[in-house]
Amino acid sequence: MPQGDKDKYTDKQERKAEHIEKSYERKGVSKKEAESRAWATVNKQSGGGNRTGGSGQKKSASSKEASRSDSAKQAAATRKAGSRSASLQDQTKDQLMAKARSKNIHGRSTMRKQELVNALRKAN
Repeated sequence: MPQGDKDKYTDKQERKAEHIEKSYERKGVSKKEAESRAWATVNKQSGGGNRTGGSGQKKSASSKEASRSDSAKQAAATRKAGSRSASLQDQTKDQLMAKARSKNIHGRSTMRKQELVNALRKAN
């Protein structure tokens, strides 16, 4: 693609550049400078001349499946680990209060949520 060739841009990118260019021209910028700034803006926002579809890397079906499987395993591990450490933090104050009541934690009625979490962790 020769420098300055706009064949690789989508219609949407071209419309956007035209709109930006007109805006700069209304502000008194020369036509050449306005066009230059408009295309620079489009390139920065969208990563250059992109045609929709087909420009990305191709992966084999088995590679995609392996990636999905790895991602699913990682997500499951994160959920499992998170449920242990953040389970008290994720509960409402009323739920924490009920647990504190069942464990007979003194002073629970005046505690804030974080104080209840800390007290319940100490109680375990």
